[in-house]
Amino acid sequence: MRAWRLLRKLGNERLHFQDWRMNCWAIYLATKRQRRWLTRRIWKCIVQKGDTVVDATCGNGHDTLALLKMVGDGSGRGSVYGMDIQNCALESTSTLIKESIDPNEVQLVKLFNLCHSSMEEIVPKGTLVRLVAFNLGYLPGGDKSIITLPEKTLHALDAARRLLGPEGLISIMVYVGHPGGREEYAAVQAFASQLPGEEWVCCKFEMVNRPAAPVLFLLFRK
Repeated sequence: MRAWRLLRKLGNERLHFQDWRMNCWAIYLATKRQRRWLTRRIWKCIVQKGDTVVDATCGNGHDTLALLKMVGDGSGRGSVYGMDIQNCALESTSTLIKESIDPNEVQLVKLFNLCHSSMEEIVPKGTLVRLVAFNLGYLPGGDKSIITLPEKTLHALDAARRLLGPEGLISIMVYVGHPGGREEYAAVQAFASQLPGEEWVCCKFEMVNRPAAPVLFLLFRK
């Protein structure tokens, strides 16, 4: 099972507690940048060249770019479906990708101005998705009144569940410090809790003494 191979791989890389810079939990707890690094490191243990992945909330495009680098191999295989409800987010994502990637790889990315709950409308029927990534909350540097909503996120998670292939991953970063964040956290927690254990391995990275810190949920499909 890929989930257990992931745990072994992380363990085999000598991530000892004595060196906090190389310890998974310590890296997650340190800074936002390092949490992002850990999240993508986990993605790399799941995603293979030529895979199909979904960035359900493009934001400023950094995760979309990271996913593109994971699936692209110069052969034209692989697909990244990115979506965001704000046009400015898609513009930032498109600009970042064009500035950072070989023109031949740019074609692997398809961007859509849609709510994350509509992802089944953009992924071709019958396509097995390896990873779906969510970064919930509001657009960094944008209008903080425009946020992801629990009911829409639940629809999106259910869609991701249906799209995900065997040994795939749903990655959800939940921000709880803004109005509505706690409610969305509770919704994601409830969704993960009801997934059958014989089919899913669900876990989360959470700081118990910093209630406003973001929480990373990882839902592995067996």
